[in-house]
Amino acid sequence: MTKTLEDRIIKLEETVYFQEKTISELNDALTQQQLQLDEMHKLQQAVEIKLRQMAPLLRDADAGDDGPPPHYL
Repeated sequence: MTKTLEDRIIKLEETVYFQEKTISELNDALTQQQLQLDEMHKLQQAVEIKLRQMAPLLRDADAGDDGPPPHYL
């Protein structure tokens, strides 16, 4: 092989190596972000359930309104 062709092949191999490394790092980051999103989704669902459970209590508290407090009279 000529020196130029050999240099080009080496350069291509280096490029492929760094691209594969970058893809692997990006995949790791994406996987981590997906895990975080999944956890956040679970937390959001838990908050929604709690709010739905509390809604009747909040309505009952509003229904028990006896008018203005005595110091307003």
